Amino acid sequence: MLSSQNIESTNKYKMSGEVLFEMKLHGFLLWASVGFLMPVSILVKRMSSYTQESPTRLRFFFYFHAITQVISVLVATAATVMSIKYFDNSFNNDHQRIGLAFYAIMWFQTFLGIFRPHRGSKGRSIWYIFHWLMGITLSLLGVINIYTGLQAYHKRTSNNYIKKQRDVIGNKTVQPTDQEMSPNYQQHKEVSSEPC
Repeated sequence: MLSSQNIESTNKYKMSGEVLFEMKLHGFLLWASVGFLMPVSILVKRMSSYTQESPTRLRFFFYFHAITQVISVLVATAATVMSIKYFDNSFNNDHQRIGLAFYAIMWFQTFLGIFRPHRGSKGRSIWYIFHWLMGITLSLLGVINIYTGLQAYHKRTSNNYIKKQRDVIGNKTVQPTDQEMSPNYQQHKEVSSEPC
């Protein structure tokens, strides 16, 4: 028969497996959004501005850019909702802080794209420069945040972190002392445990 403490520890480890899956899904969704869809969309739009194509082809490039960016924003929003729902959001690491800035700029850029001035109007060239700069900033922040996310994931899944989490008793964390960490401690412990 399992004691209540064994059941709680089993559920805790089971939950960590679920959290691990959620972390991987969060990372994949943001990679798909920021690491794939956004750059492809930006490159296609930039390439279309260098060609003297027919209006139909230019319209295709514009809609390709707009649709892939909307999909990218929706996928990033889904990953952000997962982050809010499943993870600790104390904003005590670079990944979380950059992610918050990325998310705010992403939605600002989205509204900037939706409410753009018409071609030929006064503010169109200023809007274009601002939209371009915000897009480049957003892409750089996204790529940086992919790498900080990988570092945070590695830190969270490394053996030392997991070992510390398994040593939790109640609300107190059991950490070995410096003496216990020294290589000589095991030898001293074995020698001192023998009777005199």
